[in-house]
Amino acid sequence: MWRNPQLDVAARSVSRRDFLKAGAVASTGLVIACFLPIGLRRAAAQPANASAPINPNAFIHIAPDNSVTILLKHSEMGQGVWTSIPMVIAEELACDLANVRVEHAPAAPAYAHTAFGMQMTGGSTSTWESFDQLRNAGAMARAMLVSAAAQKWKKPETDCRAEKGFVICGDKKASYGELADAAAKLPAPLQVKLKDAKDWTVIGKPTRRLDSKAKVSGTAEFGIDVKRPDMLVAVVARAPVFGAKVKSFDAGKAKALPGVVDVVQVPSGIAVLGKHFWAAKKGRDALVVDWDLGAGAALSTKAMREEYRKLAGTPGAVAKTAGDADAALKAAGKTIDADYEVPFLAHAPMEPLNCTVEFHPDKLASDGCDIYTGTQFQTPDQAAAAGILGIKPEQVRIHTTFLGGGFGRRANPHSDFVTEAVHVAKASGKTVKVVWTREDDIHGGYYRPMWLSRMRAALGKDGKPVAWKNTIVGQSIIAGTPFAAMMIKDGVDVTSVEGAADAPYLDAIAAHRVELHSPTSPITVLWWRSVGHSNTGFVVESFIDELAHAANKDPLEYRRMLLPPASRERRALDLAAEKFGWGNKLAKGHAAGIAVHQSFGSYVAQVAEVSVVDKSIKVHRVVCAIDCGPVVNPLTVEAQMQSGIVYGLSAALRGEITFKDGRVEQSNFHDYPALRMSEMPVVEVHIVPSTDRMGGCGEPGTPLIAPAVANAVFAATGKRLRKLPLRMV
Repeated sequence: MWRNPQLDVAARSVSRRDFLKAGAVASTGLVIACFLPIGLRRAAAQPANASAPINPNAFIHIAPDNSVTILLKHSEMGQGVWTSIPMVIAEELACDLANVRVEHAPAAPAYAHTAFGMQMTGGSTSTWESFDQLRNAGAMARAMLVSAAAQKWKKPETDCRAEKGFVICGDKKASYGELADAAAKLPAPLQVKLKDAKDWTVIGKPTRRLDSKAKVSGTAEFGIDVKRPDMLVAVVARAPVFGAKVKSFDAGKAKALPGVVDVVQVPSGIAVLGKHFWAAKKGRDALVVDWDLGAGAALSTKAMREEYRKLAGTPGAVAKTAGDADAALKAAGKTIDADYEVPFLAHAPMEPLNCTVEFHPDKLASDGCDIYTGTQFQTPDQAAAAGILGIKPEQVRIHTTFLGGGFGRRANPHSDFVTEAVHVAKASGKTVKVVWTREDDIHGGYYRPMWLSRMRAALGKDGKPVAWKNTIVGQSIIAGTPFAAMMIKDGVDVTSVEGAADAPYLDAIAAHRVELHSPTSPITVLWWRSVGHSNTGFVVESFIDELAHAANKDPLEYRRMLLPPASRERRALDLAAEKFGWGNKLAKGHAAGIAVHQSFGSYVAQVAEVSVVDKSIKVHRVVCAIDCGPVVNPLTVEAQMQSGIVYGLSAALRGEITFKDGRVEQSNFHDYPALRMSEMPVVEVHIVPSTDRMGGCGEPGTPLIAPAVANAVFAATGKRLRKLPLRMV
């Protein structure tokens, strides 16, 4: 039984009008409004202060045609929320899943993330953060429909049941659509009964994605598909090196080209507006821009790596410490030392960045502005646009489209691709869609940081580590953002040390220390799928493998020796090893590597089967096991693990952004390649049965594949690869 007196108020609030205005739904039927707390603190279904006012921020609408619509704040970018959220609603509402659909919510304070105070999608939170609350919302709607039917038939509610979108009582049967208007007139129940997990018929069952048909048929609208009346397309000439400024430009040749309409200067560079993309692109190519390159022209990857190595040899900010690691290392008879390096990485989503801005300059103060884009950060984008235009945030209406990949790039605290489009629209006075080319995307910054990790450990007589020191060097993602006060403590950016400062092996090591250096650079950095775990997962799991071999132990058994038997890491590790057949004979020339890691509340283990021929690494098979707690849709979990593995494998084998004379050396998929279909290994995904706290699935599959492959390469060749991308040179 679940009780929340605030739902009664929320369900009858004026927000019904806002919901009907925001969503493309009928003006009649039953609307349920409820509060969905979300956040890193994982708020309980019932607010801590039951007397505090609540703003409803999620809505269920049941229309007379029996359709069910839910309006949510999450952005759909391939993670499957368009299916998992309807599944949760359909389960408790007892309706046909085929009749449930989702619409993106508008940008509004009611949809704010309760931990960060802003509307956003990220951190692998979309399903678990609203799971309980959406179940309760569905159950409340079901209870009101049953009550409406009971009153209509003058029967006790206990004699009525809800089933597949109908309320049934004896030989009487009415659809939800028939009952919706009557149910809407009833008071919302103060407590509802949820289904027992054993009675679930939708949650936990493999379900094909509900958005597949629209995406395959081309009817799904992504940001790049948006078309508005009298819209122009703009392409921007941006600085060739970070920090460069425009000294002067000549637009004569650009303006002379057919289809070019205007050329305007904006803070990020020079924008060419055309009747279509190709005209704008050719116009940009014809621009003559004189840049003041500044200090950024001296940047080089080689010099940065040398700086990082020097910093790694000096004391850093302390992220985690116990005992005296330095003394223990000095006194030890056997130590293992290693430096690990990972490069800058671009996100490279399949849909390049884009943003459409529409407003009438003479009516801006009264009518506001409309922005159409695939964004993960609605609130920051809304506020930034309002600041540029000199209007109130609520006057900026953000229309969130489907996202053709995000991986964190569309969750920028600086709102770079949105503010740029607003500046272009403001400078030109036109409705404009700014489109980035693939080269713009690769050159555009906001990369996953480059990191260096210096590892030192000492082993005892039993082979177990008795001392451990990890010094991490890399730019802070959080510094200079609104999150800094919350996420940087005593000089430590928590995203730089996640997966290292909380590595599960540290509990078994009496003397350990994790330190951090955060050098600054003109190069802009941002979270990338799995954030700091994309570095620390590789480092920790590669180094623990080194310790296993130094101790003459089997890598699996060494990890099992250090992890508590009942830990979720052990459960994932054991299942992956079992399903792979760890220890069984492999094909000639093949070897296996293993890794286990926790991120975003989920525990994942992977085993990779690899061969090396003519210095070329071939990954044949990956077995993945995940403990993510209760599962809404097993097919989504499987797809996200596969997706995370291929994304991580592209980075492990191919991904690298490098600098020379301040310029990015890569430009497109020919020199910043993604894994090809012919290179894709067979991937098997196994889900650990679990009733523990639900975790995320969008990111946890990514950090492990690099160390699993690197460890397999060592098993096959005896060569330890400590630098990404992995190369046999």
